[in-house]
Amino acid sequence: MDMFRVLEPGPFTTIQDTGRYGYQQFGIPISGALDMFAFRVANMLVGNAETAAELECTFLGPRLEVLSEGIVAVTGADMPVLVNGQVRESWQSFVVKPGDAISFRPAKTGVRAYVAVAGGINVPEIMGSRSTFVGAKIGGLKGRALTKGDFLPVGSSSDAHVSRFLPEGFKPRWKNKITLRAMPGPQDDYFEEGMQIFFNTEFEVTSQADRMGYRLSGPVIPLKQGMPKTIISEPSLPGAVQVPPDGQPIIKLVELTVGGYAKIASVITPDLDLVAQARPGDSVRFVSVNLSEAHRAYFAYQEELERTREMLEN
Repeated sequence: MDMFRVLEPGPFTTIQDTGRYGYQQFGIPISGALDMFAFRVANMLVGNAETAAELECTFLGPRLEVLSEGIVAVTGADMPVLVNGQVRESWQSFVVKPGDAISFRPAKTGVRAYVAVAGGINVPEIMGSRSTFVGAKIGGLKGRALTKGDFLPVGSSSDAHVSRFLPEGFKPRWKNKITLRAMPGPQDDYFEEGMQIFFNTEFEVTSQADRMGYRLSGPVIPLKQGMPKTIISEPSLPGAVQVPPDGQPIIKLVELTVGGYAKIASVITPDLDLVAQARPGDSVRFVSVNLSEAHRAYFAYQEELERTREMLEN
């Protein structure tokens, strides 16, 4: 069943779920939503499984014509959503009916908003995921971002509409100065003075920031004397911070599988949501954490999701 017709696609709107795992050895990256907290909560609000496919909107969402009645929720960046020209609350579910028009205003803070619909966006699974990987033209709608005239099908949903909303105190707030917790390594032995610079200075998000990674600018991070400028390419995961020959760090995200530059540190999983919402010009500082601290932060992140889930189900 088609739920929406795309009247305007927005600058870069793709279909994403929780990712495509098990194919990295073949050069197929994970893909999936960048801000996993916002993504999961959007699905909770409309009564979906938390892995159901949604729209990920970048800076400005699409303009959609509603073709059939359904339940919608928008989370993530502060990107005001309008139904028939009237602003609707984000982080809250609402009913839409045939003939309604959904539109967005540009994000005031943050970068990426998530649009969930009860039943999930029902495009074919490719390698176990509906996520769009534009680089290889797989997943989503023909492996590309939305275009004008697309139709978005949804799956069936047995969820009777109960208005769900996330209380104000639970909503993330995006700031232009962010602190990212990171574990040193795996190539921290390639750096000496560079480690001090990395963990004690401020960097700026550049315009080269997308689903592949965020390039930062700031003081040059030098390699230890005698160390090679590149390493043999090896597998890499989201959050790895590479230092290329120009000494400007790159936070790798979900659309890369290998890298050939030394990785000075790895941003911990809970803080990747902050990276997903960082805008060009925002400032970034890194704080060093050990494995135990990283585990505690991850468990706290999962507990927050569990509390949110329980609250929305009651």
